[in-house]
Amino acid sequence: MGTRALSSLLSRSRRRDGLRPLAVLAGTLLMAVGCAKGFDPTPADQLEFLNRSQTQNEGGVTVTAAVPDAAETQKLFSAPLYGSGVQPVWLEIDNQHDEGVDFLAVGLDAQYFSPIEAANPLGENPEKSDDAKNRYFHAQRMDSHIPAGEKRSGFIFTSLDEGTKTFNVDVIGASRNFAFTFFIPVPGLKIDHENVDWDSLYPQDEIVELDTADLIAVLEKSPANATDAKGKGSADPLNLVVIGSLDDVYYAFIRAGWDETETITRSSLWKTLASFLTGGEYRYSPVSSLYVFGRGQDVAFQSARENIHERNHLRLWMSPMRYRGKRVFLGQISRDIGVRFTRKTITTHKIDPDVDETREFLLENLAYSQALAKFAYVGGVGAAPIDAPRHNLTGDPYFTDGYRVVLWVSSEPVDIADIEVVQWSEPPE
Repeated sequence: MGTRALSSLLSRSRRRDGLRPLAVLAGTLLMAVGCAKGFDPTPADQLEFLNRSQTQNEGGVTVTAAVPDAAETQKLFSAPLYGSGVQPVWLEIDNQHDEGVDFLAVGLDAQYFSPIEAANPLGENPEKSDDAKNRYFHAQRMDSHIPAGEKRSGFIFTSLDEGTKTFNVDVIGASRNFAFTFFIPVPGLKIDHENVDWDSLYPQDEIVELDTADLIAVLEKSPANATDAKGKGSADPLNLVVIGSLDDVYYAFIRAGWDETETITRSSLWKTLASFLTGGEYRYSPVSSLYVFGRGQDVAFQSARENIHERNHLRLWMSPMRYRGKRVFLGQISRDIGVRFTRKTITTHKIDPDVDETREFLLENLAYSQALAKFAYVGGVGAAPIDAPRHNLTGDPYFTDGYRVVLWVSSEPVDIADIEVVQWSEPPE
């Protein structure tokens, strides 16, 4: 944003600030007079979602954020907004900084909905739009300007993200800017990793701290492939190693745009089937289990594209290894290029045979998302040339140079110029 445009924005925001209390009062009075039949919103302070709020502070600016789930949203706005792909995010900005600041909604969601747009989802007859409902939605909006020493709160109507809601709150002032990043779990989805007892996966006497030489040696001798539930067969290659704390792993992949995965339930199976039949996108589709260390993956992430037939997905298993106090995960990533039926999860995916390309995609994806601190390569998968590919459990062929990429992920943003390249091994060109 140019200096002139920014100055104009600040000027307009300050002029509007004096009118904001009147807008809120007008909305309140309209609600007191009465709304259309069936429109009966519940005040935010009567619902539980505010108890799940998170607060961050920087330089005298305090931001509190909360995200209501589908049922709470229905009560808040007396409308099924989740069904329309609209998810309200509640913000409170307390500005104890010595100058007025401005909140930029586009930084939270570049595709956010205006309050009136959220009140009248696409497909509704505009002629039946209820004026009192529109005014109520408008009165609930988050103000853009927060004067020095004052506090503002309200909603931003964002695009729907189930599972963990990730967003930035950018606040700008004349002399400095403030940036906050939130990761807020939203009830609703049954996520595959939410009930994993990470600290009980291994007895304490099995946890082993390794130095660099020992870690490389162990990784080179670790299983090359996942297996089936009986520990037999050769599934997809274990071409990833991820190093970091649980927060590092969780926040890094969420920041990089990866979605969490639903467990297999009746509801998720029906959504998978519907997406398969219609070609629609189901961002949280269950991922079938592969096995390492005698158990299915501890967590799976996926990145959907146009539809359920095309996506990238990865699986991670926490190992008993620790490196410089950080947890070490073995993992597998593949690019799905088609689907077919299966009895267990209704569909299974056909993978792109060039699994190294997908491995490199993840490296670049995490780097550009500022979620990667450093990386290295190590052997252990075993080479399979394109003219003599190996096959996974479902018969899909794949070829590889035989290397795993080792990724040190970070919960704090890391500039791409600051990523460290660790010289362990070097895959052939």
